[in-house]
Amino acid sequence: GLERGGAPVVAAASRGICPAGDMIKGGPATIRAAGVADAPALARMRYAFRASLAEPSEGAEAFIGRCSAWMAERLGDGRHWRAWVAERDGRRVGTVWLGTVEKIPNPAPEPEEYGYITNMFVVPEERGRGIGAALVAEAVRWCEARGVHSIILWSTRRSPPLYRRYGFG
Repeated sequence: GLERGGAPVVAAASRGICPAGDMIKGGPATIRAAGVADAPALARMRYAFRASLAEPSEGAEAFIGRCSAWMAERLGDGRHWRAWVAERDGRRVGTVWLGTVEKIPNPAPEPEEYGYITNMFVVPEERGRGIGAALVAEAVRWCEARGVHSIILWSTRRSPPLYRRYGFG
């Protein structure tokens, strides 16, 4: 896994994260917060992502149905999970999820929440065009605005260079 600092994430904001639109190549693309209606498409992306890493033990339709329900519930309550979607030409081309983990209350002036970046996925034909960077930037910005203590993630073998640009190591 990779972690971004042990100090508050806000301290790393000076690293100069560019606005998402400045990084995306290949024409206009947008990054927006995901909602309940996105759950089926995000579940399909999750299946594509994980099935590319290991042989699935569950059929695509069964998994997508189960995962879509899980995602819709979490996106609907907004308590501990949020996600962002990248879109180009009216189609979803990437996503990232962020979970928050509460810390035990602290009497000292220290943030009481961690961020957990997961399920970072960009469709193969859009990789290398800045979509992933824009999604990570959006999740990190949210954490900075929220005052999250630190952010953790587990990367695939391909992803560490992307995450290192945002202070993970």
